Amino acid sequence: MRLLHTADWHLGKLLKGVDRTPEIAAALRDLLGLVRSERVDLVVVSGDLFDRPQVSAEAEACAVEFFMELKALGVPALVIAGNHDPKERLEALAPLLGLAGVRVRGRLLFAEEGGVVEVGGVRAGLLPFVSERLLVRRLFQEDEVLHRTYAEAMRRVLDNLKSPLLLGHFAVEGARPGGGEFVFHLVGSYAVPRASLPLEVRYLALGHVHRQQQVSEAPVAWYPGSLVQLDFGEGEGAERGVLLVELPPSGPPRVHPVPGRWGKPLRTYRLRPEELDGRMGELERFPGYLRLVVEGRLSPQVKENLFRALPHLLAVEGAPLQAAEGRREEVQDLGFVEGYARYLEERGKKEEALLERFAEVLAEVEGEAFTA
Repeated sequence: MRLLHTADWHLGKLLKGVDRTPEIAAALRDLLGLVRSERVDLVVVSGDLFDRPQVSAEAEACAVEFFMELKALGVPALVIAGNHDPKERLEALAPLLGLAGVRVRGRLLFAEEGGVVEVGGVRAGLLPFVSERLLVRRLFQEDEVLHRTYAEAMRRVLDNLKSPLLLGHFAVEGARPGGGEFVFHLVGSYAVPRASLPLEVRYLALGHVHRQQQVSEAPVAWYPGSLVQLDFGEGEGAERGVLLVELPPSGPPRVHPVPGRWGKPLRTYRLRPEELDGRMGELERFPGYLRLVVEGRLSPQVKENLFRALPHLLAVEGAPLQAAEGRREEVQDLGFVEGYARYLEERGKKEEALLERFAEVLAEVEGEAFTA
């Protein structure tokens, strides 16, 4: 069986008010060509089809159109929800997508409840993202909750769903972030140790981390990465794309990375005020979206002039003059959610629910700014 493994589309993504959906839709059209040319038998989508609970009709239509085109090619698909996805909406769409040969899981089901399906003669386990609070409480009695961890709960779930093919949306310990992920879903209590991954799985199709990478050899486990570069910051040079996976009747799978070549590039420039004029030509020629971090304070008039001169400039930020260089770059590479997570972490707090709500409110504010 030949698989196309993809994840982290984030349809409906707004970056500083710019809708990235058209770029992602173009990538999905190219994926259909890849399915055709590579004679793919099954497409697996390991979560985060959408970027927020409420997405535009255009974003939702892109996903539905992709799966309908797959049906025209005679290729089935498996889909699980990620932490960004509207799980209830995916469940509601499941009957419709089922007509296109798509199996969808928006919420956790154990094997005996339908969490393991068969497609093309291969058994596949489906593990959508589930929060620490909900997962631990579902598996353990209330009086045991405080003595159990997310990693232990995930070990038991993975053991229950173990199949030759397993889809999962979670962070494996040691995975390198690609930028744009929720930091509090990548580290600490949300990181699953490699030792918890069941050896009975031949291929673990992961989603959630936006950098393309292999994270385990036994079982073979990969993240394909996001389709386009979604955010500024540390992910600006991260590998991303999709994976073509050959799953023979016996023996290890063969994984062929397909590097991402979609969407506009993003770049952060860190400059001193006196460097702006000399670098303006370089900034004008950059083909993607820009973020400027300028040392010191800039007047509103200077910022306005920069936005007028650079139509593809999305953000201008000031940097403290006296901050240590390493610390300044580290902090400024973080987005609002990641920065808030760092703030709480430095104060010894662990508030996943608060961070999730903060991210939701931020997404709503950005969405309102875009439509205003």
